Amino acid sequence: MMSEADRQEQMGDATREKLRQFIARIERLEAEKAELTTDIREVYSEVKAFGFDTKVMRKLVSLRKQDINERAEQEALLDLYMGALDD
Repeated sequence: MMSEADRQEQMGDATREKLRQFIARIERLEAEKAELTTDIREVYSEVKAFGFDTKVMRKLVSLRKQDINERAEQEALLDLYMGALDD
């Protein structure tokens, strides 16, 4: 079994530095993601303050992300299923 020192020596300085850079980038991006999540939450608070329904707004944002054909297919299936449940 290799010791920690042996593993570090085998890895090499350039590889260790590249690993540090990757970790630093990931940490930076995670921090940015947390900031964006906070910003989005604040916008939804503003939406609510204006009297809009935040659930509907979230659904609208979700639908607008979808490809138009995918959205049409889902809507058709929803209509089909709803029709099947009508007695």
